[in-house]
Amino acid sequence: EVQLQASGGGLVQAGGSLRLSCAASGFTFDDYVIGWFRQAPGKEREGVSYISSSNSRTAYADSVKGRFTISNDNAKKTVYLQMNSLKPEDTAVYYCAAGPIATMKTALMDYWGKGTQVTVSS
Repeated sequence: EVQLQASGGGLVQAGGSLRLSCAASGFTFDDYVIGWFRQAPGKEREGVSYISSSNSRTAYADSVKGRFTISNDNAKKTVYLQMNSLKPEDTAVYYCAAGPIATMKTALMDYWGKGTQVTVSS
């Protein structure tokens, strides 16, 4: 059974930080790219960042560059998203997903976890 468990969301003031975690199980972690996506109310789900579990190649959406950092711990089969300098526009449900290639296109991801809510107050 494939599972991706996102956690670490919460309520934070603008300028604050949160670290999200995505714990993976049920598939070969090293064969997949793990991505973070978010969806705000009334908006489409969008890619935030990804990391290749095999070579640690990373990418970020322009909106979060310089503020968010993705990392992985292959031994723990966990991917992290460190979010600093949070803005109200970062408020969304954040999801982690696994796919075969390095992409932030939602349609190309194979497995999805349940989201974790991030709320940034002004």
